[in-house]
Amino acid sequence: QVQLVESGGGLVQPGGSLRLSCAASISITSIYAMGWYRQAPGKQRELVSLIIRTGTTNYADSVKDRFTISRDNAKNTMYLQMNNLKPEDTGVYYCFANRIVATDWGQGTQVTVSS
Repeated sequence: QVQLVESGGGLVQPGGSLRLSCAASISITSIYAMGWYRQAPGKQRELVSLIIRTGTTNYADSVKDRFTISRDNAKNTMYLQMNNLKPEDTGVYYCFANRIVATDWGQGTQVTVSS
């Protein structure tokens, strides 16, 4: 099992920025894909973004051109840079690691966008 530790969440005003981090307990070069889901109150968990080992990225339409996902293999850490945040981005953000044979999850970090 891979341990994933998220950080970087918090309270930010609309239009602000946050950077989420997800640190893995193993070398992330051995992980097929990593990414982020989020869950807003009363809503289903939705995929926000993912990055495949090859570097290919994917984004939900609602965050395209505002969020950027990246990986730092030397630090075994994945990031989600979130710019121009909107109230509808509020939710708990969960990091995941897809190793093909299993998927591991972080504990979640709260992001609240409010004035």
